[in-house]
Amino acid sequence: MSKKKIFILNGPNLNRLGMREPHIYGNVTLAQVKKQCEQKAKSLGFLLDFRQSNFEGEIVQSIHDAIDHGHGLIINPAGLTFTSVPIMDALKMFDGPKVELHISNVHAREAVYHNSLMSNVVTAVMAGFGTHGYVLSLDWMSECLKK
Repeated sequence: MSKKKIFILNGPNLNRLGMREPHIYGNVTLAQVKKQCEQKAKSLGFLLDFRQSNFEGEIVQSIHDAIDHGHGLIINPAGLTFTSVPIMDALKMFDGPKVELHISNVHAREAVYHNSLMSNVVTAVMAGFGTHGYVLSLDWMSECLKK
């Protein structure tokens, strides 16, 4: 039996983690997050496809790739969370467990961050755990995919 694949997709500006507003997002870089996720996925027996894009269409295409080749999906759509109907529509087509992830607690921030278009079409929402939320999401995904 082949290993199950989990996609982790990251939206605009997340390539600037560690430099961008460290008082909100911390000092961990996206490369460090990727390494942590790769180690965690390996320990759980999963394959991992970890991506980042600053472009909405590329994120939609990555969701399509997950639809075709993935078993689980974790997405941090970043600022597109609140504006992207195309990403929301693509997420609707993914049948496996899916997590909307945010590094900060978006509900404790400015009002513009309170209305996610994604929350109604995902299985779970992870927010406010810093970059550790990625590893926590992988643990949760493992439990879902065991069922």
